[in-house]
Parts: sequence; structure tokens; C-alpha cells
Amino acid sequence: MPGMATPEQMRRLRAARGAEFDRLFLTLMITHHQGALTMVKDVLGKGTDVLIQDLALDVRASQQAEINRMRALAAEL
Repeated sequence: MPGMATPEQMRRLRAARGAEFDRLFLTLMITHHQGALTMVKDVLGKGTDVLIQDLALDVRASQQAEINRMRALAAEL
């Protein structure tokens, strides 16, 4: 599934501390949210259910907003 952290990435996150943890957490979460956007693209391109399409549009807006916020936070580290 797109955006899922690997076991190795999760081990690195568990071992990290301080600013290193914060940076890695944001990096992994941005990738995770981008995976959601990939799935949304598939739903909007291939799906037919109107309610699911509406949900996908909501997911796209919220995930992109969170990506933008996390990128801003990462830039401050």
C-alpha cells in the first residue's frame, strides 16, 4: 500500500530521539498522507459511487492540508 512505513523505518523511528525523531516522524507521515492521495486519485479515476467520490474529495482536501502543515513544521526544525 502506498505510503506505509516499512518495518525498518519504524525501528528507526522508535530508536530516534529529539529533533531527529521529529524530522523522521514528519517525513514518514508526509509519505503516508501522499499514499492516501494516490489512493484518492484511483478512486476518482475508477470509482462510480457518488458518496465514495465525495468522501475521496474530502480526504484529498484534508490530507493535502495536513501535508502542507507538516512541511511547514519540518521547515522550522
